[in-house]
Amino acid sequence: MTGAHLTRRSLLAAGAAGIAAQALPADPASAGGSRYTWRNVEIVGGGFVPGIVFNQREPGLAYARTDIGGAYRWDRRRERWVPLLDWVGWDQWGWTGVVSLATDAADPDRLYLAVGTYTNDWDPNNGAILRSRDRGATWKVSPLPFKLGGNMPGRGMGERLAIDPHRNSVLYLGVRGGHGLWRSTDFGANWARVESFPNAGNYADNPGDTSGYSSDNQGVLWVVFDPRTGGRRRATRTIYAGVADKENILYRSTDAGATWERVPGQPTGYIPHKGVLDPDSGYLYIATSDTAGPYDGGKGDVWRLDTATGEWVRISPTPSTSADNTYGYSGLTVDRRSPGTLMVATQISWWPDVVFFRSTDFGATWTRAWDHVGWPDRANRYDIDISDAPWLTWNATPALPEQAPKLGWMTESVEIDPFDSDHLLYGTGATIYETRNLTDWDSGGTVHIAVRARGLEETAVLDLISPPTGAHLLSAVGDVGGFVHHDFANPGLMYANPTLGSTTSLDFAELSPAVVVRAGNGTAPRFGRSTDGGATWTAAAAEPAGVTGGGTVAVSADGARAVWAPAGAAVSWSGDGGATWAASAGVPAGATVESDRVDPARFYAYAAGTFYSSVDGGATFAATAAAGLPAEGNVRFKARPGGAGDVWLAGGNTAGGVYGLWRSTDGGASFTRLSNVDEADAVGFGRARRHGGYPAVFVTAKVRGVRGIFRSDDAGRHWTRVNDDRHQYAWTGAAITGDPRVFGRVYLATNGRGVIFGEP
Repeated sequence: MTGAHLTRRSLLAAGAAGIAAQALPADPASAGGSRYTWRNVEIVGGGFVPGIVFNQREPGLAYARTDIGGAYRWDRRRERWVPLLDWVGWDQWGWTGVVSLATDAADPDRLYLAVGTYTNDWDPNNGAILRSRDRGATWKVSPLPFKLGGNMPGRGMGERLAIDPHRNSVLYLGVRGGHGLWRSTDFGANWARVESFPNAGNYADNPGDTSGYSSDNQGVLWVVFDPRTGGRRRATRTIYAGVADKENILYRSTDAGATWERVPGQPTGYIPHKGVLDPDSGYLYIATSDTAGPYDGGKGDVWRLDTATGEWVRISPTPSTSADNTYGYSGLTVDRRSPGTLMVATQISWWPDVVFFRSTDFGATWTRAWDHVGWPDRANRYDIDISDAPWLTWNATPALPEQAPKLGWMTESVEIDPFDSDHLLYGTGATIYETRNLTDWDSGGTVHIAVRARGLEETAVLDLISPPTGAHLLSAVGDVGGFVHHDFANPGLMYANPTLGSTTSLDFAELSPAVVVRAGNGTAPRFGRSTDGGATWTAAAAEPAGVTGGGTVAVSADGARAVWAPAGAAVSWSGDGGATWAASAGVPAGATVESDRVDPARFYAYAAGTFYSSVDGGATFAATAAAGLPAEGNVRFKARPGGAGDVWLAGGNTAGGVYGLWRSTDGGASFTRLSNVDEADAVGFGRARRHGGYPAVFVTAKVRGVRGIFRSDDAGRHWTRVNDDRHQYAWTGAAITGDPRVFGRVYLATNGRGVIFGEP
């Protein structure tokens, strides 16, 4: 996901390579969960798709990997992507970052994923190889002795994981961080380093980055087999590997991986993002760029190696020596039914648009997906249908030569179907696009492109609200703003005026629920107010001095006042819809704010273990005497609808020693910890089981030693787990809320799988 990352919790460390694989539970009943159905509130896309892989044997079998949202299989019958990693639990959340994916041509039921989100301490868990014999329905795990980086720089390069097409028990994995090249000879169960491989890479985006995020060595980037050099029961002899070393980008083995050599005559100066072999012609094509991406890249080339003669030819559509070359190259594919036909994409070209290039003569000449035809006009060889995800315009009407929607950006996955020359899939920073008439490009026709991302939901969700009237759900979403959803089978309405990159917080007025406020990250104004349930918005005319980000917002129960705790500025209040703001006294900057759901004059705030209360509409706050609250970790709290002064607080962490769920019935003056909840990270309320009863309380928590999503219908005295082991969704600590109109329905914020809702 563009820009999304986690920095929390201590995970179970994986063991050394070679440990026997662990069987994962596949039976929902094994969790003892209540009978709930789970599915997405559809946004349709929303995140970066760095890899798309077709199976080379079975038509129609295709997979997509995402940087924080798991992997998906294409379902031809339903024309939807099927999520494969919803079983990943809280303690293994890093496994939803998919570094690479391999589907077996010899046995299409076999599927492998290399998983792990960060190589620095943001993700304390080591990486793993996930192995499936049933196309991702069930999995076994082979732990690795190092971390992998599914959401790290360079995540669009690859594929790092490859299966020998002749001896499918043999797999290779290119690893970052100086760990080199690894191999398994038993279908991915056990792994060992290829000690004879001579170069573990040396390129890092920013060697001086003390966080470790941009200073990590990109390592071994991809592995490609030459299928002409193997046979039945004989491992493929010739293997190529691309390396993140601008002076030594390509290595080759001609003895099935026993020994390796630097390929002679190779180009230098750039990083080999992609390598694709056309076995019919014997050409190996390589796309290069000056950076690892996916956000940048200013120079690069495309090269063709004749593997028979060793001749290298630069075939760049725009060579790096040209003043017009302001981009590197990444997305690279060949048409396996039409030798000599290939396509490549600019690694990044934020403005005015990405460029796709196509050649039908082995790269000797190229045509572009769009051309300038007199500034600023452009002529496109394509049209785009975004009816499945109309938000892809981002509410923009840019001036030419920029267009909305864009053809793409961060286009590192570009794949022609090996069984259909007309079929192409490609990923962007927000969706997957498809065309079914690609070859019309060559005859001067229009290529029809459409969103093909149904079922693929990869967003980081930051907040959720469900008002008692109007739309059932409003979401705060990282990178794509957020949406108003009246139904869940369609993308919903993206917020506008202001259109923000990420909405960080939402609130509605409990006694006047058509009044909604939101704040987020982007350029000012970063605060908006709606009086029609989110259908239309009015941007704040002003904001407090020093605002750098959205922070949290709250609106009074009657909708008259708003309190905003933005990033970079003091907590402030407004009584005129954001036309003016005044600093709130007695509360520190950076606090989390919420409103009482009954008393319009009362607001609450929390910071570093101290709870604050305001009884004058947010003008002044005072610290309460409440003790024993967590001073560290993620803390979320909510006031109960229908009960003045009834506040529930969840949060903490194991490192700080304080972690759980608390309740106050006196406006935060004191809190009592619920002894039957071990840990909790977010709390919300839904419709009561009985008319007039206490609202259903939902938590994402650990109860009696079990992590899950729980509901209580008796104010926390008893809890029922409502999810099961196949529906865990990794880290779910940002937000949870019930629906005040539908008993049992719960909405869950995930970090990479969008908005999930469940109901009995």
